[in-house]
This record gives sequence, structure tokens and C-alpha cells, in this order.
Amino acid sequence: QVQLVESGGGLVQAGGSLRLSCAASGNIFSTNVMGWYRQAPGKQRDKVAAITSGGSTNYADSAKGRFTISRDNTKNTMYLQMNSLRPEDTAVYYCAADQPMTWGVRRYWGQGTQVTVAS
Repeated sequence: QVQLVESGGGLVQAGGSLRLSCAASGNIFSTNVMGWYRQAPGKQRDKVAAITSGGSTNYADSAKGRFTISRDNTKNTMYLQMNSLRPEDTAVYYCAADQPMTWGVRRYWGQGTQVTVAS
């Protein structure tokens, strides 16, 4: 089992910055890929960025050049630095961790943190 707790969301003006954190506990050594997803009202949940245990990253086109994903394995924490925020970045942001299983991959989710960008 893996438990994930997000923090750092809030209200920010367009052009501002926020840093999200995701604290992981439980059987985290079995996780490989971790990522940030977001879901705006009435829309599907989309991937924002992902990072492997080795530090390889990938980003959604909307996040490239503005967001940076990182992880500190000594603190069991993942981060998402978000700069140059836009109103369209408004969403609930979720942390996810993928645990390899014999049958495939099990994905764990955090409870989400609200990010609101005012124009």
C-alpha cells in the first residue's frame, strides 16, 4: 500500500507561481513512476508531468517550459513547481504513484489539491 498526500495548492494571480508537494508513505520502494495529474470541472483528468525513480521526466505540452517536476527520494516527496500560471491551469491537481505488480501496474492517487488562477 502507498499513501499520498498533496499540499501547496491555493489561489494565485495569473503569471504567479505555486509549488505543489506530494508526500508518500507506505510501501514506496516498490513505486517507479510518479506523476501529477489535473482535472478541471467537467473535464477528464489529464497528466501534467511524470518522473521515474531515476529522475527521467516528461511533460504535457501545456506544462513544458512552465512547470518542473522533481522528487526527493530521501524525503519520499515529489514536487511540481508551476510558474507563469494561467487561468486555464485552474484545476484540482492529483499526485499519482505507479506500483509494478505481477499482473501489471497499480496506480495510487492522492486526495487532490485545488489550484485556482485568477485573471
